[in-house]
Amino acid sequence: MKIRLQSLSVVLPVFVLALMSIGIPGTGIGALSEQEAFDLGLEAYIYGYPLVTMEMTRRVMTNVAFPDGKYAPMGQFARMRTYPSPSDREVTAPNADTLYTLAWLDLSREPWILNLPESRDRYFMMPMLDGWTTVFEVPGKRTTGAKARKFGITGPNWKEGKLPEGVQAYKSPTNMVWILGRIYCTGTPEDYKAAHAMQDEISLVPLSAHGKAYAPPQGKVDSTVDMKTPVREQVNRMEAATYFKLLAALMKDNPPVAADAPMVAKMAKIGIVPGKDFDVSRLDPAAAKGLQGVPKVGQEKIMAHFKKAGAEVNGWTFSVKTGIYGADYLQRAFITAIGLGANRPQDAVYPTSEVDGDGRPYDGSNRYVMHFPKGQTPPVNGFWSLTMYDTGYFFVANPLNRYTLSSRFKFNYNRDGSLTFYIQKDSPGKDKDSNWLPAPAGKFILMLRLYWPKESVIDGVWKPPAVNLAK
Repeated sequence: MKIRLQSLSVVLPVFVLALMSIGIPGTGIGALSEQEAFDLGLEAYIYGYPLVTMEMTRRVMTNVAFPDGKYAPMGQFARMRTYPSPSDREVTAPNADTLYTLAWLDLSREPWILNLPESRDRYFMMPMLDGWTTVFEVPGKRTTGAKARKFGITGPNWKEGKLPEGVQAYKSPTNMVWILGRIYCTGTPEDYKAAHAMQDEISLVPLSAHGKAYAPPQGKVDSTVDMKTPVREQVNRMEAATYFKLLAALMKDNPPVAADAPMVAKMAKIGIVPGKDFDVSRLDPAAAKGLQGVPKVGQEKIMAHFKKAGAEVNGWTFSVKTGIYGADYLQRAFITAIGLGANRPQDAVYPTSEVDGDGRPYDGSNRYVMHFPKGQTPPVNGFWSLTMYDTGYFFVANPLNRYTLSSRFKFNYNRDGSLTFYIQKDSPGKDKDSNWLPAPAGKFILMLRLYWPKESVIDGVWKPPAVNLAK
């Protein structure tokens, strides 16, 4: 039944009229239609996808009593001693060029002190992501140099005292922080040993333990955490009520930034308020029904963003909008889905390709070549690589245990100085095996990594060559 507002204005309190004007759900006043709730829910789903994914990733990667090389309790480093393998499915689009050295922090109680050793000539970076996947600081060879340094990482609410002398302050916008360190390694036994030594010198201590003997506490293991299902799949399986309940709770310690105010106001219309309990049963039936279909459509919209995530060049989607997203929530969600932990473009650029030079999806039943003219391999100050993924952005098992072709490899160059890669399921022949990137039998995805790219990459002067069917 429709009621004219004017006829009630003499008897209803002003605050009730205000509720009617903004349509607060669950009050029976100014109720949202099913479609309105769906539209708002879809925006909220995409907006919150990074934060929910980060939390679910954190739960899995810290759910151990002691560091085991792959996982580590909160506030402790997991030091991966080898490149990831096809069985590693916690983080999408892993790389096989660096040794991950990573830690999760909770800054709600106090700051943490990060100690970095001298790196000498070794390339490394220790990007710090907030709960929304924004890379808010990047200590490393490009930014802070090779000398030993100390950094104090503070949370959004820390206002007490000062950091110790000689400690550089880094303020995180959220209490959740992921340090996703990468140390370059050639993969030889000798270089593994040297990289491991550097990993072991990197340390974390809470501010209260700075300058004192510190023994990290044993981690708490939660038996309810799913340690087998890939995180992205866990997130995508969530029903709307579960997803939004978690999102609202997470925003207490990981607050939206001021620029997100319009989105925060929209979410409030369907009962999603930072730090407040979200209960779908308090919504009007139509609004609750409207939210049910949000996750499926939300995931489809996120993945459909691929072709709009950057410029399309020779079959590659080439974006320099990673690490810092502003209000581009769809871009942020897409990068979360396919490459959680992506860096700022000044540190790494990730041209990605699902189709060959003629626009046809890659298929392992075909043979492909990628040709770099003389002097036209990716221009970088760090390193570059070409990585093979399945359609889920995970490594593909193969007889060579080779998941990437990297600038550290010894390739066979053509007589004219050009370089040709062979991308196919079976060996192209012994004389070409050094340039062979094994492919799966079915569909696959290729990703270039350009670490510390030169300006010609960022400004688009250099373009990745197309991958074409072999003749």
